[in-house]
Amino acid sequence: MAFSTAKTKAWFVRINGSQHMFWLLAGLSFLETIILPIPIELVLIPLMAVNRQRLWAMAAATTLGCLAASLIGYGVGMVLFQSIGTWFIDSMGMQDAYASFQRFFNQYGFVAILTLGILPIPFQIAMITAGLSGYPVLMFALAALMARGLRYFGLAWLVHRFGNRVILLWKRHALMTSLIVGVVVLLVALGMQALASLVM
Repeated sequence: MAFSTAKTKAWFVRINGSQHMFWLLAGLSFLETIILPIPIELVLIPLMAVNRQRLWAMAAATTLGCLAASLIGYGVGMVLFQSIGTWFIDSMGMQDAYASFQRFFNQYGFVAILTLGILPIPFQIAMITAGLSGYPVLMFALAALMARGLRYFGLAWLVHRFGNRVILLWKRHALMTSLIVGVVVLLVALGMQALASLVM
């Protein structure tokens, strides 16, 4: 695996050797979900590659960190949208994306959250929109857990299967893979929703 600077390599080695690696991963996932623009995969995949006996625990820690951040974002949308929520959307330049997702969410709810959690689109939009709309928090948490669990446990499986090559595969194909998986999940979920409505 390649690191761009000695400082980055030293930071990676420090995390890898830490007794609190799982907490650090959960914290990084929390920060990425809330505000950091740097994909956690840049750290997670190399760590998984050298800790293949702990792949699934690392995926679980990362997923739980994301879930905790998602619930805070939901709370911001529910309680503090007029202050923190609008400031965050404006400062991140998400006005158009927020308006578009709000229309999508109003129509599809759970499916919209699940899809956005997989697609390479800031998940903060889904968190704030769900909280603002009063969408049931347990359903929101379930959608976030499924979407991000698929993302991180999928990475763990890829590292288990392909080892160090996954970082190169991810850099080359992450966007296209996310789009394909997101579209497939959307189509399957909408199909199930349509089937359920026919049965009911």
